[in-house]
Amino acid sequence: MLKQFLNLKLSQKLSPQQIQLMKLIQLPTQAFEQRLLEEMNENPALEAGKEEDEYEKDEFENEDYDDYDDSESERIEAEDINIDEYLSNDETPDYKTQANNYSDDDEDRESPLAAPVSFHQDLINQLNTFILNDDEREIAEFLVGSIDDMGYIRRSVQDIVDDMAFTQGIYTDEKTVERMLHIIHELEPSGVGARDLQECLLLQLKHKTPTESVALAMDIIENQFEAFTKKHYDKLLQKYGVSQEQLKKGIEEIEKLNPKPGGSYTGSNKMIEHVVPDFAIRIVDGELELTLNGRNAPSLHVSKDYQEMMQTYKDSRDKSAQQKDAVQFIKQKLDSAKWFIDAIRQRQETLFVTMNAIMHYQEEYFLDGDETKLKPMILKDIADMVSLDISTISRVANSKYVETPYGTKLIKEFFSEAMKNDQGEDVSTLEIKKILKNVIEEEDKKKPLPDDQLAEILKEKGYPIARRTIAKYREQLDIPVARMRKKM
Repeated sequence: MLKQFLNLKLSQKLSPQQIQLMKLIQLPTQAFEQRLLEEMNENPALEAGKEEDEYEKDEFENEDYDDYDDSESERIEAEDINIDEYLSNDETPDYKTQANNYSDDDEDRESPLAAPVSFHQDLINQLNTFILNDDEREIAEFLVGSIDDMGYIRRSVQDIVDDMAFTQGIYTDEKTVERMLHIIHELEPSGVGARDLQECLLLQLKHKTPTESVALAMDIIENQFEAFTKKHYDKLLQKYGVSQEQLKKGIEEIEKLNPKPGGSYTGSNKMIEHVVPDFAIRIVDGELELTLNGRNAPSLHVSKDYQEMMQTYKDSRDKSAQQKDAVQFIKQKLDSAKWFIDAIRQRQETLFVTMNAIMHYQEEYFLDGDETKLKPMILKDIADMVSLDISTISRVANSKYVETPYGTKLIKEFFSEAMKNDQGEDVSTLEIKKILKNVIEEEDKKKPLPDDQLAEILKEKGYPIARRTIAKYREQLDIPVARMRKKM
């Protein structure tokens, strides 16, 4: 049986320009600058800096070139105008790109840059100090290549033997690999090449100057590792028959060790992210002042040469097919340049009004930096204030940083849900987390507070929160459970 249905569906599609604008809004300062360079390289009609001739700028803003259309051009008849002459000179004359502000006695000086040595390359370089035959060196270098970014070899010796045979054609045995592994364990940083945390800590202790505390620490790691990780200090005291002070010194030796020897290597290949604040908030005469990073507001204009090409074509009477194709190219580039300039202006306005609304919403916090004064604030609160879509506010908050008198902050950190205190007032979850953190910092580390006791303390302070919520906030703050916070 054939049935017919009438289904009305209302859908909203974003134009390509709107999608591009959303992408521009999402870009932080450094990525925006890269996008700007790409656009200028792709569109010769887009130029940096301010126009020298304001009259020409006004003519462009009257959008004379927009009056052109194919139907109009077909009606005009006159002498030929060779637009090819304009299009043939794409290269910028040398004199426009050369600086002329150097004296004859100025020197061209280059600042040498130190090429960083990677973590693995540094280990290979250290191997050169050992006397090894060719087979041993191949095995040792393979082992170095198996070390992860944290400094561990997380594979069994048998797996390494098999892998070398299958992938490198290197045939060896477990005994030889173990012997080469001992050489790897002599390399710096101490602890590199360990198979697990226990071995990593032992390797570092073996490199320390022997003392009574170091010897106790080694014994604990080698024979009582589980008791140590679970912080069963009473068991350790009973096992070794030492005083609390002696055990404390042994534990302190272990706490000085690095559980991730590769992660702290300054020459590693990891990219260091340099945060460039998109905004700055300062306090001037007791009032908040917001500024947008100037790198987000570049001076751009449409090429005067391209405008003149369009005007020349409009003033002509007779157009060849080749000229019509050329002017279509020019018009497309002019349209694209004008749209990009407008999009950047819209981006600037969107960023500024959004951050300005956030700044005034959280005025109490920005005036004195007390995190407990952060008010509950969700994306919709700001979206309603500035009459923008929630997704737009999200794009700004998730990717932008603001420099404040209290440090550079990711904007999304100012957003939080609301919870009721015992007075029925809305308080920010950020405020509760700050108080929870303070309570944990002030606890007796010999008897850390379990989550149910933390819940009771916060309830006494006016925040009735369930134990499971305390556990969730503690995990979000990267604070371990009570047992793991215990200290001697």
